[in-house]
Amino acid sequence: MTILVTGSAGFIGYFLSLRLLEAGEQVHGIDSLNDYYDVDLKLGRLEQLKGFENFTFEKMDLGDRTVIANLFAQNSFSCVVNLAAQAGVRYSLENPLAYADSNLLGFANILEGCRHSKVGHLVFASSSSVYGKNKKVPFATDDQVDHPVSLYAATKKANELMAHSYSHLYDLPITGLRFFTVYGPWGRPDMAYFKFVDAIAKGNPIDVYNHGKMERDFTYIDDVIEGVMRVMTKPQVKLTQAEADAEGRSTTAPYKIYNIGNHSPVALMDFIASIEQAMDKKAEMNMMPMQPGDVPATYAEVTDLMNDVGFKPSTPLSVGIKKFVDWYKDYYGVA
Repeated sequence: MTILVTGSAGFIGYFLSLRLLEAGEQVHGIDSLNDYYDVDLKLGRLEQLKGFENFTFEKMDLGDRTVIANLFAQNSFSCVVNLAAQAGVRYSLENPLAYADSNLLGFANILEGCRHSKVGHLVFASSSSVYGKNKKVPFATDDQVDHPVSLYAATKKANELMAHSYSHLYDLPITGLRFFTVYGPWGRPDMAYFKFVDAIAKGNPIDVYNHGKMERDFTYIDDVIEGVMRVMTKPQVKLTQAEADAEGRSTTAPYKIYNIGNHSPVALMDFIASIEQAMDKKAEMNMMPMQPGDVPATYAEVTDLMNDVGFKPSTPLSVGIKKFVDWYKDYYGVA
């Protein structure tokens, strides 16, 4: 049995692939290795995965319909975890078509591949961004999320709708995961925590948006991977209408969405203080207005995740930040 991990050279994709390989699973990884951020970082992650005999990698673009169709025709995947996507809220303001190509067309190609190959379970990455400026906290998966404030968020909401339609029409077991601000070693350089550490290490000022009046539900990478691993082993099943009504579910399809977040939002200024403590160095701050497409706060409700798979993220921010700073210093040779 082989598991397909798309975006396997990405941050979450790398750690998931590593965990699966260490567990003895056969992993087929694909990634476009685009230059949205430092390709050397992606190649560094990939190099570690290539040391496993049970790992196969192909460079390919999700948006290439023929290539993806051939991938599914030539392989038998027991489970597909779709983590490949054009990421980044702010970049979606500059290059919207990249999001249409990867997140919409690319995801449609994955859905088609899973349908025709009768894949046993599709798990896909959504995002806390779909909640937009939701004022109800914590954010629950049954909240209305019809007003995204960035194109990135809109594509992730579209993915959820596309996935549900395939699940409903073809009885395809699908689980979507709304990740909340994932951080940790080998992370993405476009994320705030990475930018902050990099700037502080180089003696440069950091840009603090909305004058620091923001909160995020920071989720450490190990917690995210544990959540994904547990969800992978529990594909959804089709329900009768009576079963759906009893569970308060709005659909009978074998489909469900979970939040994966720390359920403990942290004020941005406290977050910066944690980085300063881990680096033993103060940050010079440029206080800036709110950026277009950004939201003031995120906060995950994780009761369903706990009830269904017996897990919720719990790594303290101080522990996670220390591990990232240690990795950063080692990777970039910072004293």
